[in-house]
Amino acid sequence: MANSDPVYLRVVEDLRRQIVDGTLPPGAPIPSRHQITRKYSVGETAARHALRVLAQEGLIVGRVGSGHRVREKPTLLPSYRSRVPEPHTPFAMDMQASGRQPSWNWRSELAEAPPEIAQRLQLSQWSPVIRVRFVFRGDGKPMQLATSYELIEFGQSQAPEEGTSERRSTVSRMAANGTKITEISESVHVRVPQPTESDLLELPTGVQVLHVERTHWAADRPVETSDIVIPGDKFRLVYGIPVSL
Repeated sequence: MANSDPVYLRVVEDLRRQIVDGTLPPGAPIPSRHQITRKYSVGETAARHALRVLAQEGLIVGRVGSGHRVREKPTLLPSYRSRVPEPHTPFAMDMQASGRQPSWNWRSELAEAPPEIAQRLQLSQWSPVIRVRFVFRGDGKPMQLATSYELIEFGQSQAPEEGTSERRSTVSRMAANGTKITEISESVHVRVPQPTESDLLELPTGVQVLHVERTHWAADRPVETSDIVIPGDKFRLVYGIPVSL
């Protein structure tokens, strides 16, 4: 570390090294701010900043009254994206494969399409749509979130509505209206969770999420699009790519 670097980085680099090489194993307590100031001869502000950086990197977790500990290394569950077209069905299969009991709740309502959603559905901004919010759980613990937006012509009679059972699939709802789904596309990126997402998913500080934008197409027309939020410390995405000869 260069002498011109902030002093807290010396603390960060030393504690990070101990976590990575196993000197501080998962669950081990991290020195308190007072202990850091004495051991590394730094001020209270530098000690606080060092702990904040390690938490943001996802290396440590802090709990009120018990200080900081090395974060347990998560076991990533596979999330299979190409088996079936509905978000709750592959989630149920993933949970059952890992020995967990799947459950979810959802609520549909009339809403206005914000600019990004309107663009994905090829609508004017703030056009009316059906919005459905899902919370998915495994053994009662929050695991994933999803928000879907559907053209109002296909779901006007289905909002507001809510439930805890499987909601009728997008493909079957479209088919009932004489519309055949011909393609489902997905775009994935990693981002920092929004505060409400962190609360709903009970995410530790420093955990990022996988954001899946999923769109149902009828020929060249998008008829439904979803934002699926998946914790980066719980799942890895698994895709199957068919090969045509």
